[in-house]
Parts: sequence; structure tokens; C-alpha cells
Amino acid sequence: MAEESTYYVLKEKAVPEVLLKVVKAKRLIDSGKCQSVAEATEAVGISRSSFYKYKEDIFPFHDNAKGKTINMVIQLEDEPGLLSVVLKNVADFAANILTIHQSIPINGIASLTLSVEVLPETGDVSKMISNMESISGIHYVQILSRE
Repeated sequence: MAEESTYYVLKEKAVPEVLLKVVKAKRLIDSGKCQSVAEATEAVGISRSSFYKYKEDIFPFHDNAKGKTINMVIQLEDEPGLLSVVLKNVADFAANILTIHQSIPINGIASLTLSVEVLPETGDVSKMISNMESISGIHYVQILSRE
């Protein structure tokens, strides 16, 4: 019987250091900066057994995201021009907006549901979301799914 997988999206600060080091080691190997697992694990300061234990289970969010759709909900203040700032942020990262739905603001707060297609030329999705979170008037950005 095949084991079912459950996936989570976490911010970097919530991920244990050993898993972040596995990602760094994989990046060193993929980039050719390290020629072997032993060399890469030594460079990042983890054991080879830790690398092999987690290498199939951890990857940066933007990896494997190309050609995918990301659905997110954004809570924002009802301010003129704020929606266009959010959409410009998506455009700046060369992602394609598929759907937009903004609720009618209640008590000066609106919910925005956004579906974004990640293209081969799209920049770092994690950075795009971080930029959104830092926009004045944005209360939060939550990723609902990645297809």
C-alpha cells in the first residue's frame, strides 16, 4: 500500500535548520559547485545520512512551481490604488494573473482571491509573496493551493 503524502507550505523561519541545509546542499550539487554529496554536505555542515534522509522531502517553494497555478487569498484595506499595487507586484515578477475576485469591503477591509500562473520567466515566487506582504495596507497573504 502506497504511503499518502501531506504537503505544507511554511515560511523559512519555521523550517528546522537541518532541512534548510539539505536545500543548500542540493543547490550546490545542482549548480556544479560541489561534485559529490560528501563535498556538499561538508560545505553546509550536515551529515550525509541527514541529506539522504530528507533530500526527497524538502525543496524551495519556487522549485517545481513553473507552469503551475498558485491560488492565494489576500486581506487588504479598502484604499484607492492598493489593488493595482498588488497586481503590479505580480506583473513585476512576470507571473500571469488568471483570476481576480475582490469581495465588497466590510469595515474598510476586503478579501482578494488571486490565481496566478507561474511561467518559466517568472521570478522567485517566495520573494513575490514576501513583497506583497510588505505592501502597506496588506494584512496578510495566504497560499490556498498550488496546482
